[in-house]
Amino acid sequence: MAEPTHEKDKDKGSKWLIAHHGGAILRLGGVTDLVRWQAAAADLVLPAKLPDGLILAWRAGRDRPEPHVVEIATYPETRAAEQALRDLMLVYLIRGEIPNVLVIVLHPKGQLRVPDRAQRPSSDGVTELTGRWRVVELWNVPAEPVLATADPGLMPWVPLMESAEPPAVVLRRCRAVIDQHARADEHDQLLAVTQVFTRLRYKDPNLLSILGGKKAMTESPLIREFVAEGRQKDILRVLRNRLGPVPPELEAEVRSILDETVLDAAIDLAASSPDVERFGAELRAIPRPPEPWDPADEPWPTVEKRGENGQDA
Repeated sequence: MAEPTHEKDKDKGSKWLIAHHGGAILRLGGVTDLVRWQAAAADLVLPAKLPDGLILAWRAGRDRPEPHVVEIATYPETRAAEQALRDLMLVYLIRGEIPNVLVIVLHPKGQLRVPDRAQRPSSDGVTELTGRWRVVELWNVPAEPVLATADPGLMPWVPLMESAEPPAVVLRRCRAVIDQHARADEHDQLLAVTQVFTRLRYKDPNLLSILGGKKAMTESPLIREFVAEGRQKDILRVLRNRLGPVPPELEAEVRSILDETVLDAAIDLAASSPDVERFGAELRAIPRPPEPWDPADEPWPTVEKRGENGQDA
């Protein structure tokens, strides 16, 4: 199985964490009075230039939920600040309220920093748009207090944090928290996302093996989805180049395929079918093995998540 790109891994892994462990992310960003939280579909904002995540947070002493926008930047690039400003404007335009914006930067890059504010004046200077937000640079966050929380939703971020302990010790401690405290249906996904983030900083396969190594990555349903997306795009590109426009229903069928054997057969069909109708008919005739749980099929959480003392359920 081909390995997905680290950037795509990071994007998918980040969004999975926002959807399933959004409360942990808000605490990472300094929210200490969280009572409960709820992930909201980012596309309720606008269909383009979406934020990485939108979380509704109920906080102690406040009678209504507050929107929190989360942006995850792999490196400290200027475009992260531009996206944060867009996020702020989009949520205000659609919801009529100013969101709290959190930008998490995963790994340093030279002396670059993500600005924590932006100003955009009009052409004659009479009008000005200003926004500011919290920026968390993970390499400046001490790992020890985060490890001490024993919150499995925070463990994927820990390998990128500051620690005096050797990397192997830090990763074993992350693994122990996930093994002991993660829900059974999230255990493998948390290990996979932790490994994705670890690979941004460490390339040593011995370190990655602490989190399951390549076998865990290729067997994870989350990673399996990343790889399948690339193959799906190849199939659709071949179809369009050979046969012209692909009907939306057929495109949706192709994008639903995750099994590697079915994808192999589908790309052969795309290269040989005389028309899209024949391709669709033969695609549906391919035997399908039972599909394991697929994170793409899971609805975005809309029920509130709560737990003791505001901790994630």
